[in-house]
Amino acid sequence: MRDKTMSLEDFASAIEPGATVGIGGWGSRRKPMALVRALLRTDVTDLTVVSLGGPDVGLLCAAGKVRRLVYGFVSLDSIALDPHFRAARESGAVETAEYDEGMFVAGLRAAAQRLSFLPTRAGLGSDVLTMNPDLRTVSSPYDDEEYVAMPALRMDVALIHLNRADAAGNGQYLGPDPYFDDLYAMAADRCYLSCERIVPTGDLVRDAPVQSLLVSRMHVTGVVETPRGAHFTSCVPDYDRDEAFQREYAGAAKDPAAWRRFEESFLRGDEADYRAAVAGFHDAGGTGGAGIPGCAGRIGETDGPRGTRGIGERRG
Repeated sequence: MRDKTMSLEDFASAIEPGATVGIGGWGSRRKPMALVRALLRTDVTDLTVVSLGGPDVGLLCAAGKVRRLVYGFVSLDSIALDPHFRAARESGAVETAEYDEGMFVAGLRAAAQRLSFLPTRAGLGSDVLTMNPDLRTVSSPYDDEEYVAMPALRMDVALIHLNRADAAGNGQYLGPDPYFDDLYAMAADRCYLSCERIVPTGDLVRDAPVQSLLVSRMHVTGVVETPRGAHFTSCVPDYDRDEAFQREYAGAAKDPAAWRRFEESFLRGDEADYRAAVAGFHDAGGTGGAGIPGCAGRIGETDGPRGTRGIGERRG
């Protein structure tokens, strides 16, 4: 099997201006954040981003990378809306196509199956059809029932993050939910997979069921090993969402000067610099970085049934 491992820099150099980029994960969960940060360090702009979004969308919008956004939602989970997305949406800085989540998934499935559309009941009777006047409905040839004809969400590139992968691109999730990362991989012309660790192929099925092998190497263009590569989103069971840092991020977005300090502290260097800066943030008690009073919280505060942890900590 061909070795598809690559560096973050090699990945970033492969993304063209104007590309349609799908980003896997869900909200503030298992987002390929190291890949997103690598894109921030490039001159690539004019992107169409397809995402059930979280801080991936927010960071790309804040950096002026996004021309058009296709989404079902953009949320930080514990914070209802990503503030940079909110600002871009309200100001009209980006074009948007907002779909019901069921419609969004139907669009992924259509693209993965190389169909032009899939019929779905999702969206019927709602303002989604009003807000997206290009959408059409179709009648069933069997019983004349009306459906939304959800167009395929075709992508040039998909970015996903998983717990483990082998060098050939077989990807494995170990958490409770696959989200729709397999559909992203199949719906895109190219897929770049970041993972917590690259392991020998045999190890993928030694400690976990074969059903956890979510992504086949057939759909993967490149594999990037990025420990803590989903930070500050979660990548269960390796680590939970860094709630303190997420609040720092969201708080900084409220003030241009604070956001400039956040960028200087966390987004100007490479991935190693980012990890060191986050470690420093937590060493300072969660008040470093942008230094926004009242924005940081305790690392140990809970996110659902699990406690959140910093970038240097792992669940026992």
